[in-house]
Amino acid sequence: MKKDVRLTSLLVAVVAISVVGVLIALLPGAGPRAASNPEIAERFSQGVVMLHAKQYEHALTAFHRVLALDPAMPEAHVNAGFALLGMGKPAAARDFFASALELRARQLNAYYGLAVAYERLGDLPAARGAMRTYAHLAPHDDPFRRKAEAALWEWQAEGKAK
Repeated sequence: MKKDVRLTSLLVAVVAISVVGVLIALLPGAGPRAASNPEIAERFSQGVVMLHAKQYEHALTAFHRVLALDPAMPEAHVNAGFALLGMGKPAAARDFFASALELRARQLNAYYGLAVAYERLGDLPAARGAMRTYAHLAPHDDPFRRKAEAALWEWQAEGKAK
């Protein structure tokens, strides 16, 4: 039961990070590609709303449309990954997070999501590595840094117990 609470907490944190990232991406001037195509911004916003409402299949559909219009948008890859995590598909989620990192190596929420995906796949060393990268790159005042450090501590303890 304790593990289920931790996973739920991580998923909530991931969704919250995603929403914050989306809000930043939608600031004026932050997304030049979205500004050149209004459908991108509209579908992206719809996907975020669906992700926040835990309507993961609808969110994924919206992010797939965004990626069809702009395959080089790392935020859409990350949010598609979060939708897939919500759908219980960590392997597919991992691939989307990895794609986002190929496009933008400092995409913080991609490292966080990648860590959660690896944990769900049972690969704690990879999960710790991704979460360490997140914690290393995140500003000290990042509101999700403490959750990342707590997850690292728990995963380290689990690794020693085996």
